[in-house]
Order: sequence, then structure tokens, then C-alpha cells
Amino acid sequence: MTVLVTGATGRVGRHVLQELNERGVPARAAVHRPAPDTTARAVSFSFTDPRTWREAMRGATSMFVMRPPQISRVKEDMLPALSAAREYGVKRMVLLSLQGADRNPAVPHHTLENWLRASGLEWTFVRAGFFMQNLSTTHAAEIRDLGRIVVPAGGGRTSFVDARDVAAVAVRALTDDTLVREAVTPTGVTALTYTEVAELISTELGAPVSYISSGPLAFWRHRRAQGTPHAETAVMLALYSACRFNLAAGVTHDVRTVLGRDPISFSRFAHDERAAWLPRPHQPFRNQV
Repeated sequence: MTVLVTGATGRVGRHVLQELNERGVPARAAVHRPAPDTTARAVSFSFTDPRTWREAMRGATSMFVMRPPQISRVKEDMLPALSAAREYGVKRMVLLSLQGADRNPAVPHHTLENWLRASGLEWTFVRAGFFMQNLSTTHAAEIRDLGRIVVPAGGGRTSFVDARDVAAVAVRALTDDTLVREAVTPTGVTALTYTEVAELISTELGAPVSYISSGPLAFWRHRRAQGTPHAETAVMLALYSACRFNLAAGVTHDVRTVLGRDPISFSRFAHDERAAWLPRPHQPFRNQV
């Protein structure tokens, strides 16, 4: 078995790569610009550049598929590469999908799932909920510098999941036959409001972090002021608006069913990621509302 890992430097892909290497499974990191790598063979790969496909795909039997955020037209910009992978001998694809993708034809993951169902390949859909790690990456600066979380989620609940749990489920699907042609939805053990999230981060840091439930226009201006691109801001607005109406609140037992253990708690995530929110040297921790 050789696994081709796309998105190998991303929130989930890097953990997929790490666990495959810890298990001794040959893994190939598909990245735009390979850098020296001590844990896996890195190969140049882009879904939109056919010149990179042969070297990356040849000899791979399984593939972890992550849609790059900048690709929205998956029929034109991803399916040709997936078809090529099948021709090069890939037999199994594990798709990092989205919670509820089967019911939402507007998201690109819906198209990818439909193609995989009809592809003749072995497939597994890992329909992840909201990543806890969004708070230690996308929202890290505002938590660290301003002591606040600004999202238009109202009082809605969100079933956050740790990216490490998602990766562990994906690795099981890549290396075990029990999840072939199955869809799994890994979530945390409970759904949280952003007020509760802010309180948990405050407890970990020993400093106040507040939740600001902004309106759509205020959120747009806030993210644009932080340099978030238009397209990414629009996607964030749509996703957080869904949270407002509890459309991301569903909790499953899939992590326990697949991995035989409880999901990583938000408190443990906050402890492990606390460095992302610590003030920089000589910078006081501010709580601006």
C-alpha cells in the first residue's frame, strides 16, 4: 500500500501524514512546492496542473482527497485529476467532505461525493464538522490581540471536532476495509455555543475572551479589515450563518465507533493550542468590545 496525501500541509492532511508514518504505511505528501521532509516522500502536485499528476500518482493505491479552498469549480478543476488517479492505479479514495454535504448541492463536496459514488472506486466520505483548529488559526489573531471572537453565529450551537480526530478516522478508512463505501461524520462529544467556546478559552488562558455576535455586514467588514479575501469571507459568512440556525449542531458517535475512544474535548484542544492565543512579547492582553 502507498497512500497519496493531498493537502499534506493542511489542518487534517498533516495529521494524516504523521499517523500513516507512525504506522509504517508508505505515504507520499502531495504539495505545491516540496521542501525537505524527513517523514515522507514529498512530490509536486496540483489538481489543476496535469504535468504533476504522473509522478505523484504512479504506484499509489490509495488517496486522501482534500479540496483546496481556492477550488470551487470541482468538475473542471478536480475531477480530471481524480479520473487520472484511477487510471494510474489508485483503488481507494477517502474524501475530506463536509457535514451535511449529501443534503446540500450548493457545496463542492456534494459534486465530489456523487462522482466517487459512480466511479467504481472504493470510497469513504469523512464529513467533518467545524474544526476546533479554526479558532487557533483563522481566529487566532483576534483572540490573541483583541481578546474576542467575532462571528455571526448568534446563540447557535456548533458540534466542533478536533482535526486530529478527523485525521485518525481518515487513516482508518485508508488502511482498513471496514469503512469502504461508508460516510462518517466525526464530531465532538457535545455542541457548543460561541459564548461557551469563549469561556473555555478564557479558562485556559486565565484572561478574558469575549464573544461578539456580529451582524453579516459587520462581520464582512471585520474580516476584510483583517485581510481575508472576498471569496473566503463569503464562505465564512455562509457557514457561520448556518451555525446561527443550529444547522451545524448535530452530534454523532462516529469517532467512538471508528476509533474506540471518546473524541478529543474542547478543553484539551484549548490546552494543546494555547500558544496560538498567547500575547506576543511586550504586548498586553486586551479585551476590546
